[in-house]
Amino acid sequence: MTPATGRETTQLPKTRQAKTYPMGKPSQHTHRATLRRATFDINRGIRGKTGLRFCASWHTIETMDENAEEYRIPGQLIKALLMERGWSNRVLAAVIDIEETGISKLVSGKKSVTPEIAIALEEVFGIEADKFLSLQKQYDLAKARLVARPNPKRATRAHLFSGLPVAEMIKRRWIETEDVRDMPSVEHSIAKFFGVESIDQVEILPHAAKRTVVSDSATPTQLAWLYRVKQISSEMFVGQCSKSSILHAIELLKPLTLSAEEARKVPRVLAECGIRFVIVESLSSAKIDGVCFWLDEKSPVIGMSMRFDRIDNFWFVLRHELEHALQEHGKSVIAIDSELEGSRAGIGDSVIEEERIANQAAADFCVPQKTMDSFIARKAPVFSERDILGLAATLRVHPGLVAGQLRNRIGRYDRFNNHLVKMREIIFPSAVVDGWGNVAPVGNF
Repeated sequence: MTPATGRETTQLPKTRQAKTYPMGKPSQHTHRATLRRATFDINRGIRGKTGLRFCASWHTIETMDENAEEYRIPGQLIKALLMERGWSNRVLAAVIDIEETGISKLVSGKKSVTPEIAIALEEVFGIEADKFLSLQKQYDLAKARLVARPNPKRATRAHLFSGLPVAEMIKRRWIETEDVRDMPSVEHSIAKFFGVESIDQVEILPHAAKRTVVSDSATPTQLAWLYRVKQISSEMFVGQCSKSSILHAIELLKPLTLSAEEARKVPRVLAECGIRFVIVESLSSAKIDGVCFWLDEKSPVIGMSMRFDRIDNFWFVLRHELEHALQEHGKSVIAIDSELEGSRAGIGDSVIEEERIANQAAADFCVPQKTMDSFIARKAPVFSERDILGLAATLRVHPGLVAGQLRNRIGRYDRFNNHLVKMREIIFPSAVVDGWGNVAPVGNF
């Protein structure tokens, strides 16, 4: 109650007043450390343990956040913060302990905001350091774009190098260059390899015209392997081929399955029947087994990778590709056969019709499937060495063909390895081979 009026009054709590200091231009005799302590007193609530924020500082932070999109360079934001507080460049220089000229250059954009300066500005203004660094990054990028010359070839090179094993192609002498860093030479050699005038026309690129009709599942690496097979086969001289000559080749090949050594005759038999036969080592990660395509209406080509050095795989893949040739598959759309193992070598509903036909013919060539069905029904679950040798003798084929088909049917690829003879050293001396240290004579090689 007041003495004058006799009325009761409510005593309001006293508001704690922030301690203030004159922040104008410091006199010549003002010590810099004193000025820094004064500024710290004003802003200490921003990052202090008490969590207190003074009105002036809170207002600054809110205002800066709301108008963040207005600033294009860090200097604009720093200048706005100085104006908000009524500070000069000299005051800020004293607070964060750098030369005044440095602050002037920051404000004008002539000096970049470093992480150290960004942290100092965060401590002073309560604006996250990331904001200053983000503005600096955007500004630097904008300046770079003004002077940078667009180079569309970079995207093209990226597509080529991400899709093609260029270093491996150089090592195997598919392309004529010595150093992968010699980009003009690499580009010229890749264009030459694919038979185009410039790398922009290489058909593995998204925008390039497709000169080779290949199934959509073919990868750029597999397409490169296919081109190598085409290069080599195009320089081979054999007679014209017909459906009857393909059938005759199959008849001549069947007796050769009795002995592993007889497989050395395969390249000559195929050539005499007008079929170009090329063995090209697979590129890394391509997982290619074989391919059948046509250079023209009378010139089928069979390419094999022999990535599995086993007698059963050799005869299965070869007969698989011969069936493609017999059915004239590959004339309109080339299908590169990869991972011809397990279900992909079967005749299930998940296998497309062309591959199912080829798989059936290949399996019957090795071991007639009705015979294999009967053998499994009689001998399962135990298949002895004597049983395998007996069936092979009855069919007049190498035991490795029986073992291979049996492994595939029962899904036990760890069994019967002793029958799976290696074939590369038998086939290579009489075949056209590219890989494993050999370079097929193509073009200038």
